[in-house]
Amino acid sequence: MLEQAMIRKQQLTPGDVLPLAEYGKIRQETRRKLSARKRNRRIEVGPCVTFYFESYETMWMQVHEMLFIEKGGPEQIEHELSAYNPLIPKGQELVATFMIEIDDPGRRRRVLSRLGGIEETAFIEFGGERIAARPETDVDRTSEEGKASSVQFVHFDFRPAQIALFRTPGTEVTLGFSHPAYRHITVMPESVRAELAGDFDQ
Repeated sequence: MLEQAMIRKQQLTPGDVLPLAEYGKIRQETRRKLSARKRNRRIEVGPCVTFYFESYETMWMQVHEMLFIEKGGPEQIEHELSAYNPLIPKGQELVATFMIEIDDPGRRRRVLSRLGGIEETAFIEFGGERIAARPETDVDRTSEEGKASSVQFVHFDFRPAQIALFRTPGTEVTLGFSHPAYRHITVMPESVRAELAGDFDQ
């Protein structure tokens, strides 16, 4: 089933969801294969933020894992598809979950209280082009008190010329934030750029 999921698709449907017993038989092998590929979809930015770039197959796995663990039946299937379909790239974008990962609870609270709006300051930059993040609008990820959620969902919308440049081998790409309390950038490894280039329509 993983091989089928690797075919570029942009929407999960109920027909893509395996019966739990069938998924259980392939779960460990499917997770192993996907884990290997996800290594080139993960980037750390600064001391405590990690980006995980999503795809049809990462969302296929996420939906199946939620169903496998919670066993909510047909009603849960619709809920999970509604939650995760927006995070599948639609051919002209990259989509990422980024997590603010701090083990110490006290420090985590203090840091998050200073990072309100961080989801609006993420960017990808290459060849003189800067693409600002578009936060997922399902829920406000910064509280009224200015505290950021530790999990954020963002889209990077590309124009055709930007896609062509991003897909050019060797293009130097940086990923970062312009937030006053978290100004960090990192250079995207070539292996990651090449993997993410496959998220765009041909």
